[in-house]
Amino acid sequence: MENSNKGIYLTAGAIILAGLLIGLGIYFGKTDTTTTKDDTTKTQETIKLNPITEKDHILGNPNADLVIVEFSDTECPYCKNFHTTMNQIMNGYGKNGRVAWVYRYFPLTTIHSQAVEEANATECAYELGGNTAFWSFINKIYEITPSNNGLDLTKLPEIAAGIGLDKKAFDDCQKSQKYVDKIKTDFDDAVASGGNGTPHNVLVTKKGEMYQVNGALPYNMMKTIIDIVLKSIDDGQSYEETSRAINAILTQ
Repeated sequence: MENSNKGIYLTAGAIILAGLLIGLGIYFGKTDTTTTKDDTTKTQETIKLNPITEKDHILGNPNADLVIVEFSDTECPYCKNFHTTMNQIMNGYGKNGRVAWVYRYFPLTTIHSQAVEEANATECAYELGGNTAFWSFINKIYEITPSNNGLDLTKLPEIAAGIGLDKKAFDDCQKSQKYVDKIKTDFDDAVASGGNGTPHNVLVTKKGEMYQVNGALPYNMMKTIIDIVLKSIDDGQSYEETSRAINAILTQ
């Protein structure tokens, strides 16, 4: 997880993004040191998360017992690793419908200037091809990017064409920069829910209980935490008891 040494607030016009985002003024925060795990420092009462709706990019059963809301940055190397972990999680837990995955954007533009452009491209893939295209597109980005602004942005239309999207329509959508406001909304949501780096995750149960689990946790640790939450749902354990169990895993 890439954690902040200081908060940076940039007013409109302060960031000049490369490529298609040149001249576009928006502000995003930053974090710049890295770890792989963190504790659930926020309480149930202080985690502020926008509701999960049909407008979210969700993989798996929308009515799952547990939804993992991930806030991510396509140029973050830890996010690249965690994306593989989450696909492994869904290959296992997604099949029985108990766990779903929601992807939201958390671009750290002061260190990953390409992240907004790549997020906008991913939204264009969704516009043109729906949920299937969204996940195919973003999986391919994480597969080929070297991270840290290493992705050749001319590959974005090639990825779109490779998953069956109309290349001209994709280019037109990308040039319009129409999804920057949506990306900024996700960024603000990440911060409000306790995110100070990527990947930032909030686990949400069907009852609405939320657990903050940050960092690029390895598969076995993530699996253990999921098992703890699912067992707590089945056994009717309290939020406090479940939080303590999760923290014990994260701080061991």
